[in-house]
Amino acid sequence: MPRHFRALAVQPKWHAHDFTSAAAFKAWMRSQLEMARPHLATNQPNLVVLTELNGLPLVLRGGRWATPLGTFQRVAAALFVGRLARTLPLMWREGVSPIRALQLADADANTRLYLHTCRDLAREYGVYLCCGSAPTPRYRLVGGQPRRAPGTLTNQTVILDPQGQLIGVADKVYLTPDEEAGGVDLTPGDLRELRVFPTPVGDLGVAISLDAFRPEVIGRLEEQGCTVLLQPDANGAPWTAKEGLPPDPANLRDQPVAWLESSWTASTRGRSIRYAVNPMVVGNLLDLTFDGQSAITGRAEDAPEPRSYALTSPRPGFLALTPWVTTGTPEHLRRAGRERAAGSGHPLENEYRTDVIWADLTLPATVLTLPARTAHEEALSAILGGQAPRNPSRVAPGLLAGLGILAYLSWRGLRKR
Repeated sequence: MPRHFRALAVQPKWHAHDFTSAAAFKAWMRSQLEMARPHLATNQPNLVVLTELNGLPLVLRGGRWATPLGTFQRVAAALFVGRLARTLPLMWREGVSPIRALQLADADANTRLYLHTCRDLAREYGVYLCCGSAPTPRYRLVGGQPRRAPGTLTNQTVILDPQGQLIGVADKVYLTPDEEAGGVDLTPGDLRELRVFPTPVGDLGVAISLDAFRPEVIGRLEEQGCTVLLQPDANGAPWTAKEGLPPDPANLRDQPVAWLESSWTASTRGRSIRYAVNPMVVGNLLDLTFDGQSAITGRAEDAPEPRSYALTSPRPGFLALTPWVTTGTPEHLRRAGRERAAGSGHPLENEYRTDVIWADLTLPATVLTLPARTAHEEALSAILGGQAPRNPSRVAPGLLAGLGILAYLSWRGLRKR
C-alpha cells in the first residue's frame, strides 16, 4: 500500500540556560514537541525532525556558575578546570584534547539523558522522531553492558519509532571548521557507514548539515534507495551573511543562495530522493549566533508555488518554508542579520523566529529491508532500555598531582580556541 504520512520540522530557539540542568533540557525538548502538537496528523503517521547539535550544549549541565563568563571558550575553559578530576585522566588515558575531554567527562550521563528524553517524547507524542544530533561516543556491549570506546565523539543523529525503539543512527561525515580540532573537536563519520532505514514515514537517509551539500553523501544515500532526506541543521552564522565554506573563495555568495545546494537540490534534482526535511535552530548561544529558515522540499510538480529563502529568487520545490524575520531590500536583510547576531548591542539582538512547518507526503510501498544493527546501535538500544553505560576506570589521586603542568598547558590551550 502507498505510504501516507506527515513530516514536521521544528525551528526552536535555544539559550544557554536550557542546558544547565537535566530538568531544563527536558523542558526545552518537550517545548518543541508541544510546538508540533497542534499540527500532528490524527489519521496517518507523523515524522518529527529536530535540529542539529541540540545535545552539544549539555556540556553546560551543572555549570550554570560558568555561563556569566559570556563566551563559549571562557565557559569551556572554566568547566575544564572545574572538572579537572575527570578531564585530566581522560586526556592522559585516551590521548584527547582538552575540549574533547571536557565533553567525554560527562558523555555517558549526557548520552543517557539525551536518549531517554527523546525516547519518552517519541512515546508520549506517538511520532517517528529524528532526534536532531548530539556529540555521541561510540559504544559496544561488553558482558551485556554498554561500554564507551576510547576517544571517539561523533556528531550523531538517532531515529526512533513511536514506541521509543531505535530505528538507526547516522554520523556526520564532513565536519565544519568549528567542529574540527580547532573547535569542539569531534570525530568525522565514515561515509561507508551511512545507511537508509525503510519506515512507514519514508526510506530515511540522514545528511547532517554540511553533509547535505556533498554529492558523495547524497549519492551514497540514493544508491540505497533513500526517498526522504533528513537534514538536521545548526547554522552558526547570521542567515543573511556571506557563505562560510565557499567552493570558490573569490566568489562569495549570500548564504541562502548557497543553501539551495543542499536539501532543495537533493529533492528537486535527485534520483530516488522525493522529499527533504531541513529544520534549523535559531538563537544566540553565549557568543555564538545561529540562524536560518527551516524547509520541507520536494519535486517541482509537488510544490509548484514559487517561493524561496531570503536573498534568493522564488522557485518551485518548497512544500513548506519558515519565513525569515523580515523582508526588504538585500541591504536591509543583511543589516537585519547583523542586528540580531550575538554581541551586536542592537535592541533586536537575539530576536529570531521560531516555527513549526509541515507537509503531507505520499510514497509508494517500500521495497527495502531494514539494515542489520551495528554493534554501536545494539549498545544504544540497551541504553534506551535502561542499561547505564559503564564508567571508565578512575585514575589514582597521585597521578592527578603529577599532571599539574599538563593542566596548566591545557587551560592555556583551551582559552586560545
